[in-house]
Amino acid sequence: MTVTTSRRRTAAVAVLAAGLLTATAACGGGSHKKADGASGTPGSKGKVQLTFWDWDPNMDKVVAKWNTAHPDIHVKLSNPAGGDQLVAKMITAHEAKNGPDIAKVEYQSLPALVSKGVVRDITDYTKDTVKKYDATTLKNTVFQDKVYGVPQDTAPLMLFYRADLFKKYGLSVPTTWDAYEADAKTLRAKAPKAPKAYLTNFDAADPGWFTGLAQQAGAAWWSTSGDSWKVDIAGDATRKVAGYWQKLVDEGVIAKNPSFSPEWNKQMNDGTLLTWISGAWAPAQLGGIAPGTKGKWAVAPLPAWTQGDPATGIWGGSATTVTSDSKHPAEAAEFASWLNTDDAAVTEQVKQINVYPAALPGRSLPILKAPPAFFPNQPDFYDQVKKVAPAARSFPMWGPNVTVTFTGYTDGFSKALQSGGSFTGALTTMQNDSVADMKKLGFTVG
Repeated sequence: MTVTTSRRRTAAVAVLAAGLLTATAACGGGSHKKADGASGTPGSKGKVQLTFWDWDPNMDKVVAKWNTAHPDIHVKLSNPAGGDQLVAKMITAHEAKNGPDIAKVEYQSLPALVSKGVVRDITDYTKDTVKKYDATTLKNTVFQDKVYGVPQDTAPLMLFYRADLFKKYGLSVPTTWDAYEADAKTLRAKAPKAPKAYLTNFDAADPGWFTGLAQQAGAAWWSTSGDSWKVDIAGDATRKVAGYWQKLVDEGVIAKNPSFSPEWNKQMNDGTLLTWISGAWAPAQLGGIAPGTKGKWAVAPLPAWTQGDPATGIWGGSATTVTSDSKHPAEAAEFASWLNTDDAAVTEQVKQINVYPAALPGRSLPILKAPPAFFPNQPDFYDQVKKVAPAARSFPMWGPNVTVTFTGYTDGFSKALQSGGSFTGALTTMQNDSVADMKKLGFTVG
């Protein structure tokens, strides 16, 4: 699910990136003003046309609201790709000097785009905007006191479970990982054949969920000291997570097929799988994954390693960025701020896209008093997410070669899953490959 992008970079740029990627929650200076009075690049006169690359379904309905209210700044929406594929297209477009004005970027991809000069410092346009975020969320887009994106959403990991089937099999919603393991064993004992049921599957194809679990456990895969990087992908915290799931796989109490496959969709729909460890965005996906299960799912906090610990990780989350190719950065930054902090715009995103807002005021909007359409049985759905969100952990920073690390996950864990090999061995390979690639790119790794 990752795309290897062009990695050409001089040592000088690599050293610059190491400095840029010293993440901080500080907001930086500058002043945010409207397009015609920004303290950075002056606003343009006359009607401005902006291009916006984004993969969210129904984003056209949100953009239409902007275009109606801002006749002098027209935004043209395009969906050339999603996730890592969009990042690759952004880099290619930047090299050809024909990139979009605005682009959606996942948090883990932003450091690489900053170091490559693809996205622009928008500190001068976002002084008021950043006041609407907490430090934990903002640090995903701020490097060396400079703002490189406006956070769109946050996606704390939650436990989604089939409430009807938990009742059928006499299971209690687990609050710890020990209790989750016990549920997995109990379920297999009660439904070993037909109907055959598992508590969940181990997905070796998508690293997002596993990365979030490592964050919950306290892992910090990347960090910096001066111009030197430290990589700790195979550290104790992540090894604990890998060992836990290895045990469940080896004991045969969870399924082993990848998520987001036709087989997995069927299992989610027919009751073979009872839980999904996923981000707060899951309701937007479940309708397509398991259409016959509307109203049967519920959400709860992620099980904890220690009873009562509210910590969770994240899976996903994105920012709206302004590219360095934009000839209208003030107007582009104005749109990015409106999209993610204006009450009407955020309300429309919740309605159309099921995002959980990154901006603090957005988390108290009236629309969040009603549950997502797929969860009519749980009116406190967003209250549950709101309680969990402040304790969501990310890494102190994302590394400059996340695609290499994520590819290492899919390769290493898939092989281990198929052969019965060691998950911690796969982590060691991920660590070694990531370090080797960073050194090849010119980074100093201590």
